[in-house]
Amino acid sequence: MEKYQILYQLSPGALGVNLVVEELATEAKLVIKQVECLDEHHTNEALEELRPLLKLQHAHISLYQELFITWNSEVSSLSLCLVMEYSQGSLQMVIQSKREEKAEMDPKWMQEILGQMLDALEYLHQLSIIHRNLKPSNISLVSKNHCKLQDLSSNALMTHRAKWNVRAEEDPFQKSWMAPEALDFTFSQMSDVWSLGCIMLDMASCSFLNATEAMYLRKSLRQNSGSLKAILKTMEEKHIPDVETFSSLLPLMLQINPLDRITIKAVVRMTFVSGSFKSSCVAMTLHQQVVPEIITNILLEGNVTSILEAMENFPSRPEVQLKAMKRLLQIPEDQLGLPWPMGLVEVVVTAMKLHERILDLQLCACSLLLRILSHVLVQDAEAQVPWDISIICSLLSIMRSHSDSEQLITQGYSLLTIISSQVQVSEELQKAGLFELILEHLYRFSKDRDICFSALGLLWSLLVDAVIVNKDPVVKIPALVIQVLDTHPTDAEIAEAGCAVFWLLSLLGEELRPLRVSGEGSPGHRATRSLSSAGCMSEWQFEKVVELLLQSIRLSQERVLLVNNAYRGLASLAKVSELAAFRVVMPQDGGSGLTLLQETYQLYKDDPEVVENLCMLLAHLSSYKEILPELESSGIRALVREIQGRFTSSLVSDRRAFSKLGQAPTPGDMGWARLLGAGSECCRQTSATLPCLLLHFWDWASQSWGEG
Repeated sequence: MEKYQILYQLSPGALGVNLVVEELATEAKLVIKQVECLDEHHTNEALEELRPLLKLQHAHISLYQELFITWNSEVSSLSLCLVMEYSQGSLQMVIQSKREEKAEMDPKWMQEILGQMLDALEYLHQLSIIHRNLKPSNISLVSKNHCKLQDLSSNALMTHRAKWNVRAEEDPFQKSWMAPEALDFTFSQMSDVWSLGCIMLDMASCSFLNATEAMYLRKSLRQNSGSLKAILKTMEEKHIPDVETFSSLLPLMLQINPLDRITIKAVVRMTFVSGSFKSSCVAMTLHQQVVPEIITNILLEGNVTSILEAMENFPSRPEVQLKAMKRLLQIPEDQLGLPWPMGLVEVVVTAMKLHERILDLQLCACSLLLRILSHVLVQDAEAQVPWDISIICSLLSIMRSHSDSEQLITQGYSLLTIISSQVQVSEELQKAGLFELILEHLYRFSKDRDICFSALGLLWSLLVDAVIVNKDPVVKIPALVIQVLDTHPTDAEIAEAGCAVFWLLSLLGEELRPLRVSGEGSPGHRATRSLSSAGCMSEWQFEKVVELLLQSIRLSQERVLLVNNAYRGLASLAKVSELAAFRVVMPQDGGSGLTLLQETYQLYKDDPEVVENLCMLLAHLSSYKEILPELESSGIRALVREIQGRFTSSLVSDRRAFSKLGQAPTPGDMGWARLLGAGSECCRQTSATLPCLLLHFWDWASQSWGEG
């Protein structure tokens, strides 16, 4: 005990005292259960029985960190000390909270936690290990959606009759989850099944039974099955979620004779395999079957062809599929049969469809597909991705089934980005609800950097040349992108992706812009599109988007893609909104957008694409009379003169091209917005956007400022 500092004592358990301690070397908070033993023989017997538990490896089992024996001088007895993980929350706390609120437990959450408990129990039973002390207080919650079975016991400790009798008298709740035969100190895997059934009953009835009523119900089940029928009928009358599953399952788990109870494997089958329950942890099926040795040898030693044959011959065996995919991930790329092993892709996708609920398999499959796709596209950028809409819908379904797996969401978005960039499936993806799914994830996981980055990349891919099927989800995108960039203000990659999405959103088709009726009621009234909206952005969002675009440029001006997309977005906003244009020139947070523009020019003066985007922004800013003094005082005239000088040869060729379309109009003949439109048309026909734009800007600047 010398390496631990005792912090405080918890309520005593059925077997001993629970101490919350701090490990001095690591400052980790742990729990030490001190169990008083009869004698040295009893202590050593329990120690040897518990020692194998130190080797357990499972995500949903709270592992013992250490076992040791101490002498308790206060009672002159040996104590066996079990050091285990510390957790503040437990399933018991959740059940009690729901009882106090008289509220039903969320069915999705209950299914998730039940799946994790079943996963852990199946793992233990596969190793011939019995929990023996399963109850809600021994199911810790390490996070909202992650539980662990804790306080595994041994036969030597659980058959200490005197200790059990004392504890049962002190706290009648202690033994109420135990199976009938366990009261006579006979334990088996079926004892755990009974205890789990009692826990499930507690979870399902917490909205209408208080703690005392639930305790008497659990005790009555040991003598009379009629009490279970009555409570199931009440659950049906109260329309408790999943009551049909509980009505068929609990009578099989709570049989008085342990030989009549179903196994944990059967519970899994009734709930998550043939039933409708879903859990990200139903990877428990991987523990149900052992891979035949001959298959294992093929997977470990064979080539790609033999591995594919094994996968094709055992499609319903998730453990074979998972082991095969892990092996394929280890094989060097030059042995995978690249480029494009069509058979491999088809087999992996089939496994994903057949075993949608097994998270481990889905993660491994996505990793393998990403490896194949990235390698192929590096080798040949024109390679076509062999996907159809049914496969894409399956991928979306998988992501929805494992909605709390950040890793799977990130991998799924990466796959969809590659697919959407290669195949014209944007409309199908929209109809399948992809925009809505992205919005949900950006809202739920706004602090998750990887999900946000992959989601923004996918949005970019979807919005390029997209035909918007349903504008309702699209108009919600700007607010969430604003939220993401605000949440990650120093992340250059997210800023770059966000700028690209903002630019595309500002360019979305006219069908997303609100109609403004002019002269309604008059014979010549007509409906026009308001230029007060840029794509799907609302005018009230302009200032914030301008602020974020300027912030992104300042954050990472060395990233040319970020710079180009940010200035394109600023130009689009300045084109349709004088307020946006004003905020470019005079940002709310101080500084000057024109000064930033000049800094960008100095950094990229030899990059025609960047200079073109800068000039496009300047052209739109100059269309507003109120902004002209700022342009003059900020030295824009000198900047334009320098640009003209640097692109003289191109300007000459563009003047000739422009003359073919007719005499260029002047600011005195038409508004600057129309002039800009004429210039843009000229640029499209001559394929020389930058020089032509510079020519028009210089013509205007010369006349406006009195320069020849």
